[in-house]
Amino acid sequence: MATPRVALIIPVRNGEPHMARMLPALRAQSLQPDELLIIDSASTDGSVARWREFGARVVEIDPATFNHGGTRRFAAGLVNADVLIYMTQDAIPVPPDALQSLVDGIYAAADVGVAYGRQIPHPDAGVLARHARAFNYPAQGRIKRRSDAAELGIKTCFSSDAFCAYRADALAQVGGFPEDVIGTEDTHVAARMLLAGWAVNYAAAAEAWHSHDYTLLEELRRYFDIGVFYSRERWIGQNFGGAGGEGGRFVRSELRALRQAGKTAAIPGALARTAAKLVGYRLGHLERHLPLRLKRNIGMFTGYWRQP
Repeated sequence: MATPRVALIIPVRNGEPHMARMLPALRAQSLQPDELLIIDSASTDGSVARWREFGARVVEIDPATFNHGGTRRFAAGLVNADVLIYMTQDAIPVPPDALQSLVDGIYAAADVGVAYGRQIPHPDAGVLARHARAFNYPAQGRIKRRSDAAELGIKTCFSSDAFCAYRADALAQVGGFPEDVIGTEDTHVAARMLLAGWAVNYAAAAEAWHSHDYTLLEELRRYFDIGVFYSRERWIGQNFGGAGGEGGRFVRSELRALRQAGKTAAIPGALARTAAKLVGYRLGHLERHLPLRLKRNIGMFTGYWRQP
C-alpha cells in the first residue's frame, strides 16, 4: 500500500494557553502530516500568529457560523488527504508515535472507517476526571462492528474526535459530518459508518492528554446538549440502544473509585454531579417544549440556538 496522505485538522478559539505543550508535542511526532489546517473562530489571543509561524494553514471563520459538525465538514473540503486526523486544541499527543498509531488504526482492518485514540487525564486532573477517562478509555483497544451492539449497546458507536482519524473515502461515503448538530458529531458519524458496514477502531496505543474538571453547572449544561442530541437523533438509540444502563454502571464505578482513593467525603458531591447530569439530560430530551430563550442560556453550545 502506498503511504497515505494525512491531514491534521484542529478547530481553535483562543487556544494559546495550550500551545506551550501542543506545539512541542506535534513537533516531536514521528508522523508529520502533509497538511496542517487550523480553523480559527476569531481568536483574540496570539494563537493565530503562533500557528502560522509553526507552519499551519489558518482559515478564519465567523464564530457565529461555527458548528461542531458543520465546521468539521467545511474543513474536510479544504484538504486533500486519504486520512483526516481531527483534534481539539486541548488534546495533547503523548508518545511520539501517537499520530502514526491513529493512522495505523485506520489500516488495522480493511473495513475500519474511523480510529479514535486513548484519552488520558492531564497531569493535574482531579479524581473524578481521572476516573472518567479510565472508564471510557481503557488500556485495551478494540475494533467495533455493528454486530457488537448486542454486547456493547450504545458504546458500540462511541468515538471522540478530540483525537481521532477518519478514512476520507469512508467519511465521504456516509455523507461526511452532519451540517448542524449541537455536538456529539463524532458519535453521529461513527453510528452511520457502522450502519453502512464500516468498523470503528478504538486504537488505545494512540494516546493524548485530554480531560476536564467540570463544575456542577457545567455538567448540567453539557448533559443538556447531549440530551438534545439524542432526542433529535433517535435513530441512534433505535439501532444501538439507550445510554441508561451505561450511565448507571459509570456512577457505580465512580463511587468505587472515590472509596478506593480515600475520598469518601467527596461522594455527596459526586452524587450531586450525577443528579445535575440527569437533570440536564432530561431537560435536553424535553427541549422541544422549552422556550428558545431558555435553551439559548442553558446549554454549553449557545450558538446552536441563535436561529429559531
